[in-house]
Amino acid sequence: MSVIEAAGGVVVDLSRSKPRYLLIHRERYDDWSLPKGKLEKGEKHREAAVREVKEETGLDCETICKLSASQYQTPNMNLKKVRYWLMVPTGGDFEPNEEVDAVTWLKKSQAMTLLSYVHDQALLVEAHLAIKALRRDQKRARKAARRA
Repeated sequence: MSVIEAAGGVVVDLSRSKPRYLLIHRERYDDWSLPKGKLEKGEKHREAAVREVKEETGLDCETICKLSASQYQTPNMNLKKVRYWLMVPTGGDFEPNEEVDAVTWLKKSQAMTLLSYVHDQALLVEAHLAIKALRRDQKRARKAARRA
């Protein structure tokens, strides 16, 4: 069994009071998942994550923090190890392509229902908790700055 190294992103829109997450639909598998893909020769995981999100979604993204890696067995019986980053979009637009025929932005509860894989659901929960912690820290920092 060979090991496939991959990287991807949990892309979040923080412009509203409740975060919205980007899910991709792959016609080939008829599934809803998170953008990810294989590393190119000599490529670092973070670079691959940003590149793959761009290739699959058309979005330029900035990484916020690293998330847990996931691993699972592919239909071809290979082990796939994927490292993920929480990301925010900075530009770009989706165009259907060879790998992804549709994308959607959803609140956490809706995304959890639509995601096809448990490992993606676990990453979404982790990302959501990271966002809550970041927002809490930002709020504390603003309060401390007002007191100073």
